[in-house]
Amino acid sequence: MLKCSAPGPPSVTGFLLPAHQPLHPSYVYHPVQTEEHFLAMNHRHRLLGEFIKQSKNGCATLRLSGQDGQASYPVYGLGTSVQGCIDVHRTEGVTSVEVQIEGILKLEQVAGGGTTTYKLCWCKNILWVKDRLRGLPCPNSLRFALSLPTTFSDGEKTFPLPPSYEAHLSGLPGFRAYIHYALTAQVVKPDDVPNMVKSAFLRKDDWAIATPVLYRPRSRPPAAIPPPLVTHPHYGLTETIKWKAATSTILANGCGQGIIVKVCCSPSSYMRNSTSIRWQLHLPTPRIFCVQQPIPFYISFHASSVALALFKPLAPFTCPSVRKMQITRIRLMRQTSVDICNALIFGTKSDMWTVDCIGEAAFKHIGEGSDWLAYSGEVFIANHITLGGFRAGGFSVRDCLVLTVNPTDLTTSPFKEMRMVVPIQFTTDRWIEGGPDLTLYGSGLEIASGEPDFPHELPDQ
Repeated sequence: MLKCSAPGPPSVTGFLLPAHQPLHPSYVYHPVQTEEHFLAMNHRHRLLGEFIKQSKNGCATLRLSGQDGQASYPVYGLGTSVQGCIDVHRTEGVTSVEVQIEGILKLEQVAGGGTTTYKLCWCKNILWVKDRLRGLPCPNSLRFALSLPTTFSDGEKTFPLPPSYEAHLSGLPGFRAYIHYALTAQVVKPDDVPNMVKSAFLRKDDWAIATPVLYRPRSRPPAAIPPPLVTHPHYGLTETIKWKAATSTILANGCGQGIIVKVCCSPSSYMRNSTSIRWQLHLPTPRIFCVQQPIPFYISFHASSVALALFKPLAPFTCPSVRKMQITRIRLMRQTSVDICNALIFGTKSDMWTVDCIGEAAFKHIGEGSDWLAYSGEVFIANHITLGGFRAGGFSVRDCLVLTVNPTDLTTSPFKEMRMVVPIQFTTDRWIEGGPDLTLYGSGLEIASGEPDFPHELPDQ
C-alpha cells in the first residue's frame, strides 16, 4: 500500500510509464506585477508567533519567528527566509554558535535495488566564534536568517524545490521515498571533563537543537471556475471557450452502433453522431484546481434515440448509496513513481510506481433529448490530499481524472468498455478575485501555470 505525507487508504496497481514532462508549476522567486499588491495586502496577516525548541540540557533555545506557536514543526513556503534566534543561557566556555538547514531526497528500492540520495539544499551560517585574543563571552542571543533556494539540480535537470513528502510501496519489489528538510542549531563547547569520567549526561549533542522543517510551496489557480454549462433542448450541453474538452468514444459491442459521450467540467461542445458515443470532459483551461475544492464537471452522451435507450442501463447512477455499483465512473487518480537507477533495461524504464484512487465523482441528471443525455457533478477529493503533483529527480507525483465505462457482462452488453485519462494539476489555495486574503508562511504564493501531463494508459481497477 502507499503511504505518503498525508496518509489515506490506497489501492495499488501499476502500469508502464511513457516519457513525460514534469507536472509542476514553474515557481518564480519574485512576484510578478499583478502579485505585488496581493503580497503587500497580506503582509499584515502573516503569523506573528514563534516556534520554540530547547536543547536537551536546557542551556540553549531555538526560536523561529513567523510561525504558529501551537504547530509541531515550523512551516515555510516558496522563496522564504528562515529567521529566528538562538538564546544561549550558559555562555561559559562556549567557543562558537552555528545554524544550518539541509534538505534531502532519498529513494530506496526494497530488496536490494539500491539507494539514491539527492541533496536538495544546504546552507550554514556561523553566528559567533570566540576571539581568543579579546576573550569576550558568547552573546546571550544571536539572530540569524537563512534563505531557502527555489530550485535544485540532480546533475542533469533543474527542478523547483519539492515539498516535504513521503511515500512507501509495500511488497517485493517495493520502494521507500521521502523528501525531508531539517534545521540544526549547534552551540559548540569543548569538553571540560576528562574522557574517563564522562557520562551519558554530558553528551556532545546536549547542546544541539534539531527540528524537522516542513516545506510547503503554495500556489493558486490562474482563474476562477467558469460559469456553469447550460443545456439546449435540441443539442444538449452548450460549449464555451473557457473550457477545454477531452473526447473519447464508446464503441458498440459487435453490432456497429455506439454513443457519443461528452464529459464536460463546464460548458461543453456537442457532437451528433448516431454511430458512436462520444464523451467530452470539459475542464477549465488550463486544467488547474484547488485541492481544497471539489472539481465540477459535466458529462453528456450523444447518439441516436435507439442507442441512447440501450445505453441508459450503463449510464451514471445519481443515488449516492449505489455509487460503488457505478458502471460509468469518473475517478481521481494519483500516480507516485520512483526511479532509483534512472536507467533502461532492455529498452524499458526500470522505475516503479503505484496508482491510487484519491477521489470519485457524484452525478446529477440535468437533462436529455431525443439524441442526447447530460449529467453534471463534482469529483470530491480525499481529505488527506493537501499537495499537488511535482517532480524531483527520480521521484514524481502526478494526478489525473479517469473516465471509465465498464459493463458488468461484456458478453451481453451492447457496448464495449471505454477508458480515457485526462491529466490535471492541483494548487494549494483557491482563486479569489483581487487576491486571496490568506495567512502566508512566506512571500511565495505563486500562480500555477503549465499543461498537466499523465500517461495515456492506466490499468484496470
